[in-house]
Amino acid sequence: MNSSYFHQKVVWITGASSGIGEEFARQLDRAGAQLILSARNVDKLNELKESLQHKEQHLVVQVDLADTSNVGLLAQQIVAHYGRIDVLINNSGISQRATAYDTTMDVNRQIMEVNFFGNIAMTKAVLPVFRQQKSGQILVISSIAGKFGFYLRSAYSASKHALFGYYESLVMEESDYNLKVTVACPGKINTPISTNAVTAEGKAHGKMDHNQATGMSVEDCVKQLLHALVKNKHEVLIGNKELIAVQLKRFFPRLFWKIIPKQSPT
Repeated sequence: MNSSYFHQKVVWITGASSGIGEEFARQLDRAGAQLILSARNVDKLNELKESLQHKEQHLVVQVDLADTSNVGLLAQQIVAHYGRIDVLINNSGISQRATAYDTTMDVNRQIMEVNFFGNIAMTKAVLPVFRQQKSGQILVISSIAGKFGFYLRSAYSASKHALFGYYESLVMEESDYNLKVTVACPGKINTPISTNAVTAEGKAHGKMDHNQATGMSVEDCVKQLLHALVKNKHEVLIGNKELIAVQLKRFFPRLFWKIIPKQSPT
């Protein structure tokens, strides 16, 4: 990563209390960025801030993507404090571990509310700032599940697919304002995402999946994601051998449908 790229940039990170979001905070702090750390759990955010080298230049701002009614006001407050927002890292989300048949409609809506509507609400909150600045960058954390569906992730996969359509349209519409968007598709990354995934009734899955536990380190994942931002990539796939499935589906769909149904869902 070119750390000078992020020096003194104002970066708003959602889902900063754990996993990929927390690692973004650590690496960007070392790069000299000014951070807005957001998530639901303020205690964890404050603990994270206190552990960072340049803690005095960071803010903790509570955000719950299930209720984004105040994020526009929060964006104004951030601009009042820093004078601008340079980068939004749209990282918050919840995963799923339940069949489509068993998952209640309330849980389907919950997943879409956080992963899609909450995500784009954050973007709409910063767009007026980016338009005024005539500059801005958004990193959208989708998933390899945004490229193909998979066992026990029907609503999760749908929410991640939806992000592609939205942001491909948005970046065209905002081209006059120099908006840059990178949509990232992590595969198996060693984070608590499976532990925090919801079951058919909306309860916590509460277990670390084997695929997550043996996945790419979160440190390497974030390094690659930040490199993609520096290079202004429109799309980036992050992971190991599981990324082959994306190419299989695109170029060899019959082979994809023979192989993928045999893979372990956890």
